[in-house]
Amino acid sequence: MNLQECIARVLPLDQEASLACEKRWDSIAKPLKSLGKMEANLIQIAGIQRTAQVRLKKKALVIMCADNGVVAEGVTQTGQEVTAIVAENFLDVKSCAAIMCKDTGTDIFPIDIGMAVDTPRVEKRKVSYGTKNMAVAPAMDREEAIRAIEIGIGLAEELKGKGYDMIATGEMGIGNTTTSSAVASVLLGKPVEEMTGRGAGLTSAGLQRKIQVIQEAIALHKPNPKDPVDVLAKVGGLDIAGLVGIYLGGAALGLPVVVDGFISGVAALAAVHLCPMAGEYMIASHVSKEPAGALILSEIGKSPSLVCDMCLGEGTGAVALFPLLDMGLHIYEKMSTFSQIEVEEYVPLE
Repeated sequence: MNLQECIARVLPLDQEASLACEKRWDSIAKPLKSLGKMEANLIQIAGIQRTAQVRLKKKALVIMCADNGVVAEGVTQTGQEVTAIVAENFLDVKSCAAIMCKDTGTDIFPIDIGMAVDTPRVEKRKVSYGTKNMAVAPAMDREEAIRAIEIGIGLAEELKGKGYDMIATGEMGIGNTTTSSAVASVLLGKPVEEMTGRGAGLTSAGLQRKIQVIQEAIALHKPNPKDPVDVLAKVGGLDIAGLVGIYLGGAALGLPVVVDGFISGVAALAAVHLCPMAGEYMIASHVSKEPAGALILSEIGKSPSLVCDMCLGEGTGAVALFPLLDMGLHIYEKMSTFSQIEVEEYVPLE
C-alpha cells in the first residue's frame, strides 16, 4: 500500500466486538471495572481485531534504526557510531529491549531505515545513509519522508501476513530526541524549550545548545504544521517517519500498535495528524520522563497503562506492557462468571 491507499483503508473500530468484550468482563466474578486498563485495553483490542475472541499469541517489536545529521551540532552526549553498535546488539540479546523481548516471547525486528553505516545482520531497508544536518539543510526531501513512511506500512503488511497479532514500536538513533522535539514543537505549536529534554544525558549547557539548534532549524526551514510530511522531511528523522508508517499500516490492517515513549509518541502524533482515526488503533504503554511525554499522549487522546519513570526508548516501555496484556487476557478467558459460582452479579451504581 502507498500512503494514500493506507489512509483510505482505516476504518472505525468494531463497536459490537468491543461491547461484547466489555459484557464478558462485566460478567466475570469481580467488582465492575476493577481491573482498569487491563479491561479497557482488551476492549479496545477487541474493537481493533473486530472480534471479542482477542488474540495476543504473536507479538513483534519493530525498532526503526536511523542516524541524524544534526549530531554535528553537538546536541548529543555520544557519537552516531553508537546507533549501529546498539542495532547489532538487538540481535544478540545484549540490549534492554532484546532481553525484555526474550522474557516476554516477543519477536524483535531491528530495521536499518537510515543508519550512517551498513551492518552485517540488521535488516536493511535504508532510505539514505542518515539525514542531513537540519541546522543547515532540510533533514530529507519530501520523497524520502514518504518512502520511509511507506517502508513502515510495508513492514506492518508483512507482519500481518505472518500472523502477528500486535506490534510494539521502538527506535534507535543518536540525536533522535532532537528531531522528535523539533517535530513535536511544530505539530503542537509549542515553544521548543517546553518540548526539549536532556535526552540521553546532556549537561545544562548541552540542553541549551540543543534548544537553540532546534529553534534555528525551525526558523530556517519553516515546516508547515498542517502538513506532517513536510514537518518530518524538514526537521524529522527516518526512524520517526518509519514508525508513522507502522502506526498507519497497523490501523489499515486491524493490528493494535503499542506506543513506546517520547520518540515513538511523536511518530504517533504525526500519524494521527495524517489520519485521526489511526489513533483508535494505538495503545499507550507508559509515559516518558521527557518533558513533552505526557503532553503528546494527551494530544493523541491516550493515557498510559504504566508509570515507571522510564525514558530509555528502543521499545522498552512498549514491551513492558505485554505481560500485563497477557495476564488480562488470561483472566478474561479463564475466570469464572457470577452465574457459574452462583453469586449475584454486581450492578452499576448511580
